[in-house]
Amino acid sequence: MKKLFLVLVLFVTSLVLKAQGLDIGTWNILNLRYSINQKWSVFGEGQIRSLKLYNQFHYYEYKGGVNYKANNNLMLSLAAGSYQTYKEGGNFVKPKNNDEFRIWPQVLLTQSLGNFKIEQRYRAELRFTSNGYRNRFRYRFGVSYPFGSSTSQTKPWQVYFNNEIFLTDGEPFFERNRMALGLQYKTSATTTLQLGFLHQFDYKINDETGRDFIQIGYYFELHRREHRP
Repeated sequence: MKKLFLVLVLFVTSLVLKAQGLDIGTWNILNLRYSINQKWSVFGEGQIRSLKLYNQFHYYEYKGGVNYKANNNLMLSLAAGSYQTYKEGGNFVKPKNNDEFRIWPQVLLTQSLGNFKIEQRYRAELRFTSNGYRNRFRYRFGVSYPFGSSTSQTKPWQVYFNNEIFLTDGEPFFERNRMALGLQYKTSATTTLQLGFLHQFDYKINDETGRDFIQIGYYFELHRREHRP
């Protein structure tokens, strides 16, 4: 366990040093999930992002939705939210680059390959933006590896890598690519912490500037207690 904490400290230090020397921003996530039963759950999430190290905040979003777990390898979701992008050069500089309401259905496929977990996520976005209505289609491929000892069946540590491509139904069709690498630690049965690095490349769009980000996440999950007679 001490070695794992040392790896985490070195990882954080390297990211901070990189952030001080380069144009790197922050990407902060708070995710709450409530499982109603084995099939159904609801969630809410808020994000706030900056173009510098906790400075020049230019973006925030909040969203919520419902999940249906069809089986152990298939989850269907439907969600909606608000996505707000401001101009560069300061903290929430107006006028906004984009004021958007978004609805998105999603399909999540998972499978195990040895000790690795493979994830494929398909999402269609119906986007009502300040620049008109748009469609967008996203595909994310991810690989994760859980490790560490625990008294439960769930391993507390997980390293992950994923890459996501964004496509539209109009020219130039390709819009964005997003790649992330990071580490998650499950501190308890309800709480997971995330630390990662995300690189984003954009092709001539204005709903968010593509750069490098330190990614910090807090995930909290509750389960409904079964009422026994």
